[in-house]
Amino acid sequence: MTTFCFNQESQIIFEFNKKSNINTWQVVDDGVMGGRSVGQFSLNEEGNGLFEGHVSIENNGGFSSIRLNTNDLQIHTHKTISLSLKGDGSVYQFRLKGSRYERHSYIFNFQTSGKWETIEIPLQDMTPSFRGFKLEISNFDQDAIEQIGFLKASKKNTSFQLEIKHIHLK
Repeated sequence: MTTFCFNQESQIIFEFNKKSNINTWQVVDDGVMGGRSVGQFSLNEEGNGLFEGHVSIENNGGFSSIRLNTNDLQIHTHKTISLSLKGDGSVYQFRLKGSRYERHSYIFNFQTSGKWETIEIPLQDMTPSFRGFKLEISNFDQDAIEQIGFLKASKKNTSFQLEIKHIHLK
């Protein structure tokens, strides 16, 4: 279940626990364009979201992603996305859309440490991108978010694992 809460300090976008309904999350792999990467999304024993799989460069592939439609999440005065997560030491991308009907996403790449950490992403630092190419339009400056997601991309065959505790607006 997507939980929304409004206060001055933090707004919950998604909080994972053992009772979380993750059926609203969608896995999108490079198979949509003929690739062979395979990702999956589940809850682990601790109740955290677990995005894992294998990125394959066969057939010009190279990515796996998950996304969630947020039903017009108003930003209000919040300026930062806060992620509590544990990666495998590799780079991931956080993605969002002001409208789920936009073709482009706003992206932010971040390096994971292999330990639990909090990644703070200023919304104004999220850059527009379409199919891996930076667009010549302004960085994110909208009043709402309709879709969020994570992407694992690679130019070589690799396995990946990203454990997520929560996603907040601050």
